[in-house]
Amino acid sequence: MSHEFLTLIDRVREQSPLVHNMTNVVVTNFVANGLLALGASPVMAYAKEEVADMVSIANSLVLNIGTLREPEVEAMIIAGQAANEKGVPVVLDPVGAGATPYRTNTVKRLLSEVNISLLRGNAAEVANVIGEEWQTRGVDSGTGEGNITDLARMAAQKLHMTVVVTGKDDVVSNGEESIIISNGHPLLTKVTGTGCLFSSVVGAFASVETNYLLAAAGASAFYGAVAERAILATGDQHVGTFQMEFLNQLMLTSSSDVVDLAKVSIAEVTSI
Repeated sequence: MSHEFLTLIDRVREQSPLVHNMTNVVVTNFVANGLLALGASPVMAYAKEEVADMVSIANSLVLNIGTLREPEVEAMIIAGQAANEKGVPVVLDPVGAGATPYRTNTVKRLLSEVNISLLRGNAAEVANVIGEEWQTRGVDSGTGEGNITDLARMAAQKLHMTVVVTGKDDVVSNGEESIIISNGHPLLTKVTGTGCLFSSVVGAFASVETNYLLAAAGASAFYGAVAERAILATGDQHVGTFQMEFLNQLMLTSSSDVVDLAKVSIAEVTSI
């Protein structure tokens, strides 16, 4: 497999795709600033009266169920169906799936009424989406045992879409091929919104690469390299300075940096 996906950030910066985010209230500002920093163009629109018009001029749509309310769910379905009609890729972040029946049922409704291109979540969220046993604690990943490579592949096969399972390693699978990205830093889990921003970064990369397996793998390698460079730049383990430097590195990290830092492996096919 060619590793040209490691340089996709160049295409993102050249094309500056418009990413329509229907994300949660906790992270809206962080997501917008993060997308701007890496070279994409963010827009946040939630009203059902305008989401179809907004997504028609966007290059990707990101649906994030972090702070669910019924009006936003209805708007997400309108936006998702409009995106489908226009051929705009749709990323779903099933934040906290499995934590409550409402969240789980909302994810099922979105999956049944919208053609989702990519699913991005932690292992617990992805497992719950496909009905596998995994512990969930609030919107955190909780604990659980299992092979996340198999989980990603199984989810991709069941849902017929590209799936990204994030954690110590990120696993991207389309059900036939799986790529493991072993970059990043544990401090990412201490800053609220890094997972949500990553879903939007996946949306930006999917705007410029129609092979969603490669788009998501490229996004993961870039994001991990950004985290590693932020730690090198700050030289400490403090979340405040890390968060600030992380935004800086979203702008400063080049494709050659990603190529130098990327830890990529191809998963072997195993039976489930």
